[in-house]
Amino acid sequence: MSKLAIHGGSPVRTAPFSAWPIFDEREIRAVEDVVRSGVWGLSGSKIPEFQEKFASYVQAKYGICTANGTVSLIVALRAAGVGLNDEVVVPPYTFIATASSVVEVGAKPVFADIDPGTLCLDPDAFEAAITPRTKAVIPVHLGGHPADMDRIMSIAEKHNIVVIEDAAHAHGSEWNGKRVGAIGHMGSFSFQSSKNLNSGEGGIVVTNHEKYADLCFSFHNCGRVRDGQWYEHHVLGQNFRMTEFQAAILLAQMERLDEQTEKREKNVLYLAEKMSQIDGITPQKRDPRTTRHAYHAIVFMYDENEFGGMSRDEYMDAMNAEGIPVSRLYSRLLYREKMFESQGLDYSDVICPNAENAANQGFGLHHATALADQKDMDDIVEATLKIQRVVRS
Repeated sequence: MSKLAIHGGSPVRTAPFSAWPIFDEREIRAVEDVVRSGVWGLSGSKIPEFQEKFASYVQAKYGICTANGTVSLIVALRAAGVGLNDEVVVPPYTFIATASSVVEVGAKPVFADIDPGTLCLDPDAFEAAITPRTKAVIPVHLGGHPADMDRIMSIAEKHNIVVIEDAAHAHGSEWNGKRVGAIGHMGSFSFQSSKNLNSGEGGIVVTNHEKYADLCFSFHNCGRVRDGQWYEHHVLGQNFRMTEFQAAILLAQMERLDEQTEKREKNVLYLAEKMSQIDGITPQKRDPRTTRHAYHAIVFMYDENEFGGMSRDEYMDAMNAEGIPVSRLYSRLLYREKMFESQGLDYSDVICPNAENAANQGFGLHHATALADQKDMDDIVEATLKIQRVVRS
């Protein structure tokens, strides 16, 4: 019987997986071009070019670049008219910005449970959470898997609710052949350094509605309006603008996005099929209406009962020792964050059972892991089987 690497045995894998980000001379030349242009922010050409190119990529008419993905959510919420005493429905199994952005505009996040399979916002839970104060909903495309946009849009239309897609994980994902981000009234993307399309930091709001595009422009640009004077301010906006450097890097990174997405999808579909055959490992469910999955995170659920009582965290430690870089996705649900207490919000009586289970049993792999070959996916499977064999013996 082989010995686990965490106990001094030989690891399944010693070679590293792909580093992230991936770059070459294209990014270097892009940044150099901006430096030499002498135009590093306003009045440059890279931001308008990227806004148009990325909006077109996700099948939206308009794009407004921002400093990061958090402020893109804030800008979208303000454009939706969300403010004091309003409520916004959000899932608790996501990054803090999905809910903290709501607090930033003076509104209250209302947490609704996730689907146990896809781990995205459960439409039934969303509908049950609606009150007369509900102004918006932020469905999160968790790990790149689209939320059920058919039902969410139908429910939102019935109740006159603005839908703001949190697509920070989902660059290029598709729902029924439509790119996410442009299905709702607005969509928010992040270009933070871990993202599939990244520039260190950065964000964008996309929309097919001119009204929202104009408002987002104003809120992200100090309250200015497109055809107004420089010192003419119509709303309480902020300087949430992107730099030319970020846009230049993103234009270069976009040249790789489709090729990388196709490789991730091919490898993760293979990996998920193999891992699903292992008792105690359940891949994130893929809804058949998901016609393209960005796989920002490769997500699985773990059942310790099939691993001799080995806890999820012990399993992850053992996998890392075997050379497989797994980690928690979100082990702390948002309604348990102390930040909300500091803002006078009490969620002590809130519990979302599906999200609780995901936080306790979920683990994942970084998307760069899937930028490899099929034999590298086999190493992930072999490490899991090795651990299971040892702990069961």
